[in-house]
Amino acid sequence: MRRMLLWLPLLLFAALFGLVALGLFKPADRTVRSAMVDKPLPDFTLPAMLASKPGIARSSFGGGKPRLINVFASWCVPCIAEAPELMKLKAAGVPIDGIAINDTPEAIQTFLDRNGDPYQRIGNDKASQVQIALGSSGVPETFLIDGRGRIVRQYVSNLQDDQVDDILKTWRGMR
Repeated sequence: MRRMLLWLPLLLFAALFGLVALGLFKPADRTVRSAMVDKPLPDFTLPAMLASKPGIARSSFGGGKPRLINVFASWCVPCIAEAPELMKLKAAGVPIDGIAINDTPEAIQTFLDRNGDPYQRIGNDKASQVQIALGSSGVPETFLIDGRGRIVRQYVSNLQDDQVDDILKTWRGMR
């Protein structure tokens, strides 16, 4: 029995080492999910970012037609990467509204000229208040809103091709 006790510290060390190694090879998902999913959009009104497009407000949603809200910024590199996916959604007929975070009209216009413009409306959220109210933790993030103004899904980071398929399938089912 005493011999077994001599091996106990080595066994405990091996177990601890195994747990640490497991954490290194399979890190935890640190994605921040919005608590607003399955809840109505918060009340907000954002002024227009560009003179050529209207701003965005809570009252614009809930008219029976589902839409996307894309939280983005001109200075955001993943936003550039997701631009082709948003253009695919626009081409498929999905209405997309944008919320520009901490940006300027000139920078947003340059961003849209370079990467395409999928947006019907773009609101200027210079203080990130609406972004925070949506439960968004960064840019880009996309929210699928149903025809009653309820957040159905949240897509964290830049959209991928398989997510475009999921959005289209869900959007078509809500129309």
